[in-house]
Amino acid sequence: MFGRHSDLPLAGDATSRFLPWLVALMVFMAAMAVAGAFVISGVIDRWDHDVSGTLTVQVLPAGGEQAEAATDERVHLAVEVMRKVPGVLMVKAFDKKRTLALLEPWLGGTDVVQDLPLPRLIDVTVDANVHIDLAEVAERLSRAVPGASLDDHRVWLSRLINLSRTIQWLAIVVVALIGAVTSATVVYGTRTGMAVHHGIIEVLHLIGAHDDYIARQFADRAFALGIAGGLMGLGMALPALTAIGWSARRLEGGFLPSLSLPLLGYVTIALLPLLAAGLAMLTARLTVHGTLSRMP
Repeated sequence: MFGRHSDLPLAGDATSRFLPWLVALMVFMAAMAVAGAFVISGVIDRWDHDVSGTLTVQVLPAGGEQAEAATDERVHLAVEVMRKVPGVLMVKAFDKKRTLALLEPWLGGTDVVQDLPLPRLIDVTVDANVHIDLAEVAERLSRAVPGASLDDHRVWLSRLINLSRTIQWLAIVVVALIGAVTSATVVYGTRTGMAVHHGIIEVLHLIGAHDDYIARQFADRAFALGIAGGLMGLGMALPALTAIGWSARRLEGGFLPSLSLPLLGYVTIALLPLLAAGLAMLTARLTVHGTLSRMP
């Protein structure tokens, strides 16, 4: 494709100067959007895997002189109540040391809260195939154990998933808009080139050149410029993604899981230059055919 003979002097056209840079910018922005969509999808999948099928019971600490013993008694009662719920597979109470370990990623250290009366947590694993009336369980738990409450992670998780899906669709819309802008630019550049070389195109028609022969030359040129610009855009995107990934790894732990890009994400980003060049080639070919069909 790059070595085929061309009867049109397209190398000196204005599109040869600005189209590669525009494609480079488009590929760079598309790479950022695609990477963001894949990372968000991976984070939500890990959250869904870790949180689905689990509940958390929170038991407030008791007051008084025998606060520790009273709190332990509340925790024991809460564990017994949850074990009697149909569909509950496992109930595990966290001691104060485990609770402090959960707080450490957020506080950076637990010395400040070491002597404070902290709520006790109970991790409950449920069968995802069994329907549990959580409202009824929460009411039964609050009646049996003073200061006990039931947290269903699926409520906030469903809202988080809906938000992530919205962001993913927004990323898809951004990529589609980038493709539309690239196509519009190729259409403008192709029509400009055809206007500049109108005389040569007419001569080629007179000596028997078919429309597809002329369209192929514009398409080949658009592909070459597109692949050059796409590779430049990919070259700009890789350092940016590396820097963002390095910064994200410093935030991992605690609430945020690993913010890594899956293999499919890398493959998709690597294919963006080829996709941009293919889009430019197809747009140029269709534009030439459409313009020639209207010529007398």
